Amino acid sequence: MTVLNKKINKKNSRAIVQDAETEALLSRSLQYLKAGYPIHFTGPSGAGKTSLALTLAKKRKRPVMLIHGNHELNNKDLIGDFTGYTSKKVVDNYVRSVYKKDESVTEVWRDGRLLEAVKNGYTLVYDEFTRSKPATNNIFLSILEEGILPLYGTKMTDPFVRVHPEFAVIFTSNPDEYAGVYQTQDALLDRLITIFVDYKSSDQEAEILSEKLDIEKNQAKAITTLVADLRKACKEDSGPSLRASFMIAKMVSEAGIPVDGTDDDFQRLCIDILGHQVSRCIEDDNPIQAAEELIKQACQQMKVAEE
Repeated sequence: MTVLNKKINKKNSRAIVQDAETEALLSRSLQYLKAGYPIHFTGPSGAGKTSLALTLAKKRKRPVMLIHGNHELNNKDLIGDFTGYTSKKVVDNYVRSVYKKDESVTEVWRDGRLLEAVKNGYTLVYDEFTRSKPATNNIFLSILEEGILPLYGTKMTDPFVRVHPEFAVIFTSNPDEYAGVYQTQDALLDRLITIFVDYKSSDQEAEILSEKLDIEKNQAKAITTLVADLRKACKEDSGPSLRASFMIAKMVSEAGIPVDGTDDDFQRLCIDILGHQVSRCIEDDNPIQAAEELIKQACQQMKVAEE
C-alpha cells in the first residue's frame, strides 16, 4: 500500500515555491478536480510535475495514493488478487465418546492500489502513467466515464465497484518522444484536462534553491543560470533540469566548494553532474570531451552578483 501520510505530503510540497504563477495553476487545477475532472500534468523531465501533483493532492485534504507507471503494471496490481489461502480447523472432543472435526479453507483477497483508492475516495496520483501499457490504462475509461471500476479477471461476486464520490485522479507524464513512453489512447486523453508544465525561469529556480538549501540567493542564481544556459544547447528538452541545480547547490553547501566558475573544484563538480546529460545532446565525434569543454566555458563565463 502506498498511501502518503501528512508528513510525506508536507515534505514533497516544499519542492515547489508557490509564486503567483504556481498558485494560480494550483487554484485552477483544484477547481477542475472539485468539478469532477481529472488533471494531467505533462512536460519535460525535471520540470516539477510530480511535486506539483502531490501539492495539488494535499490541497484536497484526502488520503493520497501514489502509483508509478511502468510497463509491468497490470490489472492485478491495480485491482487486486487472491494472494493465498487460510485454513481453520476446529476439533471438538468435549464428550469423550464423540469426536468432531471441522476444517475449512478460504482464499485471501488483497485490494490493489487503484481499487483501494476508488473504494475509499482517495486522491490518486498516477505518476508517469504513460510508462504503463495503454491496455493497462484502459481501466480508467470506465472509472472516468461510467463511475465504476470493473473487476476484470477476478472471482469476485460483484462485476464492478462504484467509484467513491470523493475519488479524484491526477496524472503526470513526459512527452511522447521520451524513451520508455507509450502513446496514450485518445479516448483517455479526451477525458483529461491536460496542462503543460515547463521549466521555470532561472530566477524562479534560484528562489527554490535558496529556500530549500543553505545557499545565498546570488549563488543560487549563478548555478541556475549556468544550468539554464547549458539546457539551451540541448534539443527536445533533453538537457539538465532543476535536479542538476539541486545537486550542484547541495554539494557546494556541504563540501564548502566556492561558487566560482574559475575554481577547479567547482568546474569538476559541474562536469561530474552535468557532463552525461549535456553529452547526450551534442553532435560530435567525442561528445563527452565536447561536453566537458562546453561546461568549462559556461563556468568561466558565469557571474555571481553581489548581494
